[in-house]
Amino acid sequence: MTEAKIIDGKAFAKRIRERVAKEVSILKENYDLVPSLTVVLVGDDPASKVYVTSKGKQSSEAGMGSNTIHLDENVSEQDLLDLIKKLNNDTSVNGILVQLPLPKHIDEANVISAINPDKDVDGFHTVNVGRLWTGAKSPIPCTPFGCLQMLRETLGDLTGKRALVLSRSNIVGKPMAALLLSENCTVTIAHSSTADLADRCREADILIAAVGRPQMILGDWIKPGATVIDVGINRIDAPEKGNNKDGSLKSRLVGDVNFDEAKLNASYITPVPGGVGPMTIANLLRNTLIAACRQKGLAEPNL
Repeated sequence: MTEAKIIDGKAFAKRIRERVAKEVSILKENYDLVPSLTVVLVGDDPASKVYVTSKGKQSSEAGMGSNTIHLDENVSEQDLLDLIKKLNNDTSVNGILVQLPLPKHIDEANVISAINPDKDVDGFHTVNVGRLWTGAKSPIPCTPFGCLQMLRETLGDLTGKRALVLSRSNIVGKPMAALLLSENCTVTIAHSSTADLADRCREADILIAAVGRPQMILGDWIKPGATVIDVGINRIDAPEKGNNKDGSLKSRLVGDVNFDEAKLNASYITPVPGGVGPMTIANLLRNTLIAACRQKGLAEPNL
């Protein structure tokens, strides 16, 4: 039995970052413009801190301006909104990203709505959501667009493909469905309340999994020859790796798909880690670059 070919997200992301860095260099040389991203981090969530640090590092490596504003976990919602207003009015800031999740006392919807849509490099503002669904130019949410880029380069024309998006979230599921519709796919959105979920998965030529449940999707849920994009990233105990110093089991990262089973049915599959994850930050840089060009009235680079 032939195993699925691995879709290497690290390699895809590297190429995007290289193209972004080249365009940034051109902007600096010809227009004295340095695209700049400001990330706002509230609190000390370890995963968020690691992610934000990586964003800053990759932004700097691409030649961009990078700034992280770290706020105390107990900061008031109003103080955060006041900061966003200040960043909106700062012409040296091209992209604004507020790292999610936020503490429970802060309304995420209010915060996202406060960001200038033209500086919303996450693509989460309702204005940009509307632009995406109507086909207008907008910042495209980074993770779904990364999935689409890998699908395009792996499969070519997606017209007529049956695609199942296993997520109804605003961050991945809904924008992913919009992007696949724009590629002339026939799209189904599934979720935890979907009847006969396994059967729905078996009908899909393209399966996008983003449910946050480790290894939920089994190998026999995959249509033979399908392409599987696993957005999930979950930490589980790994008894085979032994114990930590405190006696707890060591852990490992897995996706929402049982990779070892699925690769026996699929034609192409993304690994976890090393699949979708690297594409998210690469497209954040892309969105910041494009935002800077739009704000200055310059032609957008073809990325």
